[in-house]
Formats: sequence, structure tokens, C-alpha cells
Amino acid sequence: MLYLSGIYALNLNCALDTCGDWHQSSLRWDNLFLQESKSAFFADYGIEQNKNIPCHNELFNVANHIRALLDLIIQGNFGLAQGMNNDFICNDNYTMEIFNKILLMQKLPHWGDIDIFMGREYHGEWLDFKIARNI
Repeated sequence: MLYLSGIYALNLNCALDTCGDWHQSSLRWDNLFLQESKSAFFADYGIEQNKNIPCHNELFNVANHIRALLDLIIQGNFGLAQGMNNDFICNDNYTMEIFNKILLMQKLPHWGDIDIFMGREYHGEWLDFKIARNI
């Protein structure tokens, strides 16, 4: 299924109790980049259906905030994902879900960069999680 992700999805409301981003008016909503979930690392995980998007009359499938951030991290787009913990998620109830999804990325070629990013975002929590799993 085609879906919208990344910074665009972060600027839309989702079903999660998360903050998301707040720069909706600065994005170019007329030129969307849709991704295919069939070939995506996390398939259909975290994709919400039938969402309204600014400047469009039709409904779209949109990544929730966690999925949008996971997609940015997979792409190595750490600049846009920066602030994940305190600015975009803002809810400790999702930390273990996020950590477990991130852990699935260990075999990616840029795992070292992902690990560093997670350490910067989650500090000791990420380190404790890794130690508990012998990573």
C-alpha cells in the first residue's frame, strides 16, 4: 500500500498519544513523496488509513509518528529525526516499542549510526536496554 511518511507524517495528527511536529504550514503539501509498504522494512506496521492531508481532497494512508521516525532512521535521515524522544514522541509509554523496533535494524549497514543516534535521543535508557539484551 502507498503511504505518506517522514516529516510530512510527523506534521499530521495520528492515533498515538504523541506530540508530532508543528511546522505543517512550512511544508509543500502539493508535492508528496509516497512510499510502498510492501517493500518497506516494517511493511504495514504503524500505517493509519484514510487520513486527510492539507491541499488534497482524497484520503491517504499515513505513517503514525513512531513509524514516520523509524522510516527516517532507516533512511539515515537523522537530522529530521532529531528530537525524536523529547520533541516528537513525548511519551515514555512508547519507549520499549520503539527500542524493540530499532533493535530489528541491527543488520542494516548503518547500525553504528543508528546506535549513536538512539544514544543521543534516549541516553542511559538506550544503554540499559542494550546491556539487558547483551548488545
